[in-house]
Amino acid sequence: MPKKKISAGILLYRRRLGEVEVFLVHPGGPFWAKKDLGAWSLPKGEIEEGEDPLAAALRELREETGFELAGDFRPLPARRQPSGKTILAWAIEGDCDPAELRSATFSMEWPPRSGKRQDFPEVDRGAWFTLAEARRRIVAGQAPFLDDLIDGS
Repeated sequence: MPKKKISAGILLYRRRLGEVEVFLVHPGGPFWAKKDLGAWSLPKGEIEEGEDPLAAALRELREETGFELAGDFRPLPARRQPSGKTILAWAIEGDCDPAELRSATFSMEWPPRSGKRQDFPEVDRGAWFTLAEARRRIVAGQAPFLDDLIDGS
């Protein structure tokens, strides 16, 4: 039986001028280059065998953004995605400068069937969004995390 895919991520938020903003990342690589609305995500990735889920979320945050966070992480309800993957997420209030984002890279054959490999960043950018704008930008299956954040903040 195939193993269920479970990812872990961090929903970083801050309060600015009386409004909550969330930090989202845009996936790197050629498939996502021209996609914007509905393409952004929490920094997240798959949990490795035997890895603590919160430790995995923090590892993925570090790999995708270069950012390190510490503090009181609030678990949000697990969310099953349309793909069948489950995402575990934690919210934390904090701040970061998107201009300082440094992502790990991945390698793939590009262009397809060319025999050439190219490296691409896992995440090509990050940004702060108001909740209203985040709802327009975030992958549909992750939008409920925004409601979870507000329900518990």
